[in-house]
Amino acid sequence: MDLRPLATTGIDVSPIGLGTVKLGRDAGLKYAVPARIPDDTETIALLRAADQLGVNLIDTAPAYGTSEERLGTLLPQVAPRDQWVICTKVGEVFDPLTETSSYDFSPDAIRGSIHRSLTRLRTDHLDIALLHFASSSDLDQRTLSDGQALATLRDLQREGLIRAIGASTGTVAGGLLAAAHCQVVMVTLNALDQSQVAVVHAAHRAGCGVLLKKPLASGKAVPRTLKPLLATPGVTSAIIGTTNPANLKAAVEALS
Repeated sequence: MDLRPLATTGIDVSPIGLGTVKLGRDAGLKYAVPARIPDDTETIALLRAADQLGVNLIDTAPAYGTSEERLGTLLPQVAPRDQWVICTKVGEVFDPLTETSSYDFSPDAIRGSIHRSLTRLRTDHLDIALLHFASSSDLDQRTLSDGQALATLRDLQREGLIRAIGASTGTVAGGLLAAAHCQVVMVTLNALDQSQVAVVHAAHRAGCGVLLKKPLASGKAVPRTLKPLLATPGVTSAIIGTTNPANLKAAVEALS
């Protein structure tokens, strides 16, 4: 796959990215097939498949259980750090006992989260760091309107810990704010859910990079729907959450 520029960030990413929630968490997920956390051998096979297919974008988050820690250990066994574009997030904490999330976007919480992610991922910088919002709350709109969380990410960016900043949003209003004030926005868009199209268009006009989450509608859509999604002006990459190398290969081949 040819890499694409992520808007004006100076970062080039593959049009298909690998989502890694299932590498570290099997609770509280809404997928067509129940998740099973793969062992290290299976995970290395997945990461090697990604590398061989030209997938350089790896999406993770502290809320994905042990995903960051496992990637920090296993990614270097597949390819050097500079061959990967690592995107992680801040703000959401998932409790596996209650299967619920809590959110904290205070400056101290964001700083602590970024430094913990750097340690877990065994890296000195994050390529992309996104504020991590729920899909069914106006917390994204309230937090982005306040501006404090983005200001903290910008400070960390100036310190050289983050290359590009943004938000993974849930509402259209929050997405529009992110498109106007961030370098990157991550939104849900797939064949069954087109509610965020206005955000994609706004981001394209503003020069904000767009990453798609749930592009296959959590397993309800087929890979061939990816090609028109990725042809949408402004969209750079679609994140495929899978532990199966064959599924990742099918997504890549659907673009041919």
